[in-house]
Amino acid sequence: MKIGVYPGSFDPVTFGHIDVIKRASKMFDKIIVLVMYNSAKASPLFSKDERVNMIREATKDLDNVVVESYDGLTIDYCKANDIHIIVRGLRAITDFEYELQIAQTNKELSHGLVDTVFLTTSIRYSYLSSSTVREIASYNGDIYPCVPGFVAKAVYEKFGFDHIEQGDM
Repeated sequence: MKIGVYPGSFDPVTFGHIDVIKRASKMFDKIIVLVMYNSAKASPLFSKDERVNMIREATKDLDNVVVESYDGLTIDYCKANDIHIIVRGLRAITDFEYELQIAQTNKELSHGLVDTVFLTTSIRYSYLSSSTVREIASYNGDIYPCVPGFVAKAVYEKFGFDHIEQGDM
């Protein structure tokens, strides 16, 4: 069975993330979306459980997608679960430099047993990032083009805004 793990903070999950998940689900027998804490980012807007539940809802029609959370290094999760492929999404060349360094580090830490597969995000979503979504929402801007409706509602609630309807902006 070919299993891939797609790790990330997903705070919140965007259409770009969902695009990568859907495409990876066609490449693997099972894809595990691994919700993690990223120490390089500010404190998360959503708890890990909230992020797991949002991704589960967004991917409920994909039978081979499993969503879990993990505290620790992705490579340790891979070792513990006998997973040999990490999936990462790339939006731009600036992502590649960072992701290449992480991929090479993971390859070394796994003694060559874990490889990374890069999927370029569809052009339609190449501008999207969770931090951009949070920034737009913090000013009550329209994030409906960026995330599923139920995610948008949850983001607005976190910022203390009444739920705005899509297209009201």
